[in-house]
Amino acid sequence: MGKHRNPNSFLRTIAFVATFGGILFGYDTGVINGALPYMSGENQLNLTPVTEGLVTSTLLFGAAFGAVFGGQLSDRYGRRKNLLYLAVLFFLATLGCTLAPNVTAMVICRTLLGLAVGAASVIVPAFLAEMAPANQRGRMVTMQDLMVVTGQLLAYIFNAILGNTMGDDAGVWRYMLVIATLPAVFLWFGMLIVPESPRWLASKGKMGDALRVLQRVREENQVKSEFSDIQTAVSEESGNKQATLKELAVPWVRRIVFLGIGISIVQQITGVNSIMYYGTEILKNSGFNTEGALIANIANGIVSVLAVFVGIWLLGKFGRRPMLLTGLIGTTTSLLLIGIFSSALEGSPALPFVVLSLTVTFLAFQQGAISPVTWLMLSEIFPLRLRGLGMGVSVFCLWIVNFLIGLMFPVLLAHIGLSTTFFIFTALGILAIAFVKKYLPETKGRTLEQLEHYFRTYGGQDPRIDTIREAK
Repeated sequence: MGKHRNPNSFLRTIAFVATFGGILFGYDTGVINGALPYMSGENQLNLTPVTEGLVTSTLLFGAAFGAVFGGQLSDRYGRRKNLLYLAVLFFLATLGCTLAPNVTAMVICRTLLGLAVGAASVIVPAFLAEMAPANQRGRMVTMQDLMVVTGQLLAYIFNAILGNTMGDDAGVWRYMLVIATLPAVFLWFGMLIVPESPRWLASKGKMGDALRVLQRVREENQVKSEFSDIQTAVSEESGNKQATLKELAVPWVRRIVFLGIGISIVQQITGVNSIMYYGTEILKNSGFNTEGALIANIANGIVSVLAVFVGIWLLGKFGRRPMLLTGLIGTTTSLLLIGIFSSALEGSPALPFVVLSLTVTFLAFQQGAISPVTWLMLSEIFPLRLRGLGMGVSVFCLWIVNFLIGLMFPVLLAHIGLSTTFFIFTALGILAIAFVKKYLPETKGRTLEQLEHYFRTYGGQDPRIDTIREAK
């Protein structure tokens, strides 16, 4: 087979392998949803409300630092090599959580697992964005989001199966956790056959290697022009040192990082992860029993996966801005209705089904619009030299907000109730809509190099940028 044949097939293989990092991300964040009720039992970890919040949220705390260091390490040593190391960390940390004899060991291992989750959340989208041609970038990068929600759905399904068949065994949570070792093994073996990002290779002066990779993942008539674009971008960056936080003194860099942080916070303050981590508790709070809540929670996972498929299709049809605004309006309305009905129907047998239908609606908007656009835009807006730092800082903020929500949600639920808690998320949703409407530019149809030019010339705006149309 010639080197120019089947580039799209090879790209699909690369995306499939790399996004096993997304499956691990999803499974490890979703499995706690069903494992917590069993961890809390006697002769297990004997969790209190405080330690329950710690066990859930320390993964997110670790993920914040994994995002920062993962981004910088991937800039220094390469996307591929770091994904190989992450597969090993996923495997060992998962085993540690599975065998944890007490809360201290569990918190330590969940923090280490968080380092891997956070690093994967930065490296995989950046890697996919750099491997994809401009007209397929949206579809390829959102594969990561599809795999995240698939991992969460798998966690909910295994939780429900194990909870309903082995619920009399209080140690069932260990079986729920250990399943995550399998995708870690697949990720490690898969990355052995995947090449390094051509843009990263070029940034290290390995132009020949970069060209050879491009020849494997592009049609023959695309290779020359894209290689020329990469050479130009690298040449413009030559002589510049690795990006550091001092770069924030430069106005156009500061603006991009501000946007990245804003996009990250917008995704989290919708309250999505209160549902992804505490969905079983929310459904129990509204009236389901534990086994029923575990089964009902599968609906949240199924809708999330289906919505991402729809979102991937929509990204090819509509701009990032209108999708994000539509998603935010949908999620904010759903949260408002959860708050209203939780108060109006309190104690009613209809309430659990109303809450379930509204969480499903919420997730349709979140996973069909907000989440895919978030990860795609974070992978698009940063120029090559800033990509690791920019995504690292942005996703650090994403995980810190995630951590705070994960830590505070059970406290809010216990002290002010379901209704008022969701009214708070509604108010945050309105702020998110205002931010997107005022500050977010459109990125659809522009190459990574064109986007860099746009941000550099913002203020003395280059009129050519406004005429750029989607690459066909």
